[in-house]
Amino acid sequence: MDFFLTEEQKMFQTMVRDFALHEIEPVAAQIDEEETFPAEVIKGIAKLGLFGVTISEEYGGSGGDSVCLAIACQEISHASAGVGAIYLASLSLACYPIYKFGTREQKSLFVAPLAKGEKLACFALTETGAGSDPGTLETTALRQGDEYIINGTKIFITNGGEAETTVVFATIDKSLRHKGITAFIVDKNTAGFSVGKKERKLGIHGSSTTELIFENCHVPAINQLGETGRGLRIALEAIDSSRISVAAQAVGIAQAALDASLNYAKERQQFGQPIASFQAIQWMLADMATNTEAARLLTYQAAFLKDKGLPFIKEAAMAKVFAAEVAMLAANKAIQIHGGYGYCKDYPVERYLRDAKITEIYEGTSEMQRMTIARNLLR
Repeated sequence: MDFFLTEEQKMFQTMVRDFALHEIEPVAAQIDEEETFPAEVIKGIAKLGLFGVTISEEYGGSGGDSVCLAIACQEISHASAGVGAIYLASLSLACYPIYKFGTREQKSLFVAPLAKGEKLACFALTETGAGSDPGTLETTALRQGDEYIINGTKIFITNGGEAETTVVFATIDKSLRHKGITAFIVDKNTAGFSVGKKERKLGIHGSSTTELIFENCHVPAINQLGETGRGLRIALEAIDSSRISVAAQAVGIAQAALDASLNYAKERQQFGQPIASFQAIQWMLADMATNTEAARLLTYQAAFLKDKGLPFIKEAAMAKVFAAEVAMLAANKAIQIHGGYGYCKDYPVERYLRDAKITEIYEGTSEMQRMTIARNLLR
């Protein structure tokens, strides 16, 4: 059993960490405060080839593995979870199903520019009445000749404001419930497609979260992704895979909270000595470090299993639910260690707490993760 990264993975980690430290972290507070899309940062990520980490060279990627993707999500999110959300939503969630289930023509047309970072993608599944239960979605796709006419509204779509490519899920027959759900690739410039309300969120401010509106949206039939009626399977497989990335994002936030707390505890003087010398602070730091390392190992384990082609759904759910709750705990403890300063925006730890919360919600709530774990245990 080997708990160490390979030399290639270590080199990759160093590269991403250096970029995050020098190019993302200095502007992270500004991104959060202004709630603006970090276009220059995303160009830098693209220049490093990070949007193609798990994509083969044939389609513009670097042919890396899921462990490298987890490393990238972790290091980017350590600097800015908002940037991390943009990154993982495009590559890990939206690009993945096109790469996995698309035809060669679809991969050449859509995956290549995504892998090169020339375009961003989003994943449009959630609706007002279809969240944890996607089988109830209302968006319809009516076949007319060589086209599908899509009608409906999607909500809470990460990258919705900037994505040029959308993987959208619609039903060809509501009476079929989940068996009628089919996946489609929709270009942003398609007639009848528009971006609706942009949500104002607690955290991950750098990433847009929007409605997507389809009003008699004419999509070529050749843009159907996978088999008719197999859309839910495609969606769930993408989400299962992306949970590893969300777990890595949560680990990045937890590590950032720990790092900030260690630095502050060594510098902050009370009663004539650094607060790091007090047992109460030491125990909080020890718990934060232990939990963060456990979450990291769970995340790497899920990524390792996926790379080996072994079952990983249970392990991905374990990693996500645990890492998300660790991120919340670590960020909360970081604020406590910082005291009154931790409650102010002059220090980043209040941002970590706001950013951490989403990891308990998207890509399946913590409650849904526990259901997934239990279902796999009881088989």
